[in-house]
Amino acid sequence: MVSHAFTLFLRLLLNPRRPRAGPRYSGVALLDQSLFVVDREAYDGASELLDSFGERALAEAAIRAERSRDVGNHIHYTRWCRVGRAILVLGDPAPGGPLH
Repeated sequence: MVSHAFTLFLRLLLNPRRPRAGPRYSGVALLDQSLFVVDREAYDGASELLDSFGERALAEAAIRAERSRDVGNHIHYTRWCRVGRAILVLGDPAPGGPLH
């Protein structure tokens, strides 16, 4: 279930409706980069979705982002993409990044 949601979320991030050029958008490069979420609102949204949907939280974030993109609401689209990234960060069993 999580792998399907992760695939859906990556597909949404890569946005196949508007192809982009360059190695950054090849899919492989995205997986190699560590995910970083800047704002607290994304973690709050991730927490709410995890409480409400459990393992389906990532899929729900992807569905909401896609729905927002389809109606042309780019602000909510980017918000739900950040929430999805926060879910991925929170679900990672191994902490990443440098130690303080």
